[in-house]
Amino acid sequence: MNVPEPFDHPSFATALGTISGYLLILAVMTALLFLVPYGLFLTL
Repeated sequence: MNVPEPFDHPSFATALGTISGYLLILAVMTALLFLVPYGLFLTL
């Protein structure tokens, strides 16, 4: 992957991985806490 020189440090890859991991967990928790109960409410 060709990244600009200032962003070539491993800490940027770590930060990007951390942010994407938290966003993935947030999306899963939102689906579990809001979309699943809403779907169950609509089917009952």
